[in-house]
Amino acid sequence: MNKYFTQDIIQLNVNEQKPGIFLSPFQRKLLRKNLEKDLRPEYLRRIEIMLMADLGYSQTEICQALNCSNETARYWIFTAKTGQAHKWKELSRGRPKRINEEYLARLKELVSQSPRECGYAFTRWTAQWLSKHLTKEFDIEISPRHINRLLKKMGLSTRHKRSQTEKNKIEQSNRTSIVIDDLSHTCEPKSLDFRLFL
Repeated sequence: MNKYFTQDIIQLNVNEQKPGIFLSPFQRKLLRKNLEKDLRPEYLRRIEIMLMADLGYSQTEICQALNCSNETARYWIFTAKTGQAHKWKELSRGRPKRINEEYLARLKELVSQSPRECGYAFTRWTAQWLSKHLTKEFDIEISPRHINRLLKKMGLSTRHKRSQTEKNKIEQSNRTSIVIDDLSHTCEPKSLDFRLFL
C-alpha cells in the first residue's frame, strides 16, 4: 500500500458508517475485506482506486499514488461512481481463452445436426449462428470468419451439400434443354423478295 492510502484506511476504520462519495458503507466494507485477501496485483489496484476515489482523491492523485495509467484510474473511478464496485473481479485480463478439443468436437457435432435440434427456427447453420451458440456454451467468443476457417480445416462447411438425387435432377434438367444447332452459318435469306426491302 502507499502512504496516502494507509493513512485514510485507518481513518476509514474509525468512520465506518460515514457515507463516502460514491460507495455505500456495505460496498466500502466489502472492498476493504477483499483488500486483506491474497489477490493479484491488478485486482488490488482496482480496489484501491475505487476506495481512494470514494475518499475524495482526484484521478491525478490516484495515478501518482498507485502508479497506474489515467485510463485505468478513470475506468475504475467510473465503475465506483455507477455503483458497480462489486465487478472489480469480473473484467478479465490477458489473452482470450483458447479453443480446445472439446470446443472443436462440439463444433463438428453442431454442423452435422440441424439447428432445430438446438431449439432454433432455421434449418441450416451459418458461421454467425454457430459462433453465437458456441459462445453461449463455452464462453469463448470466436468470430464467424474464424469458425469458417476451423470448419474448412476439419473438411466441413456450413454450405448445404446437394444429395445425389438433387444432382441427378439438375443433370437431367440440363439434358432436356432446347438446343438449336441446325442453323446455317450464313444468315442470308434465300428468297429475292426479301432483298427488295433492304
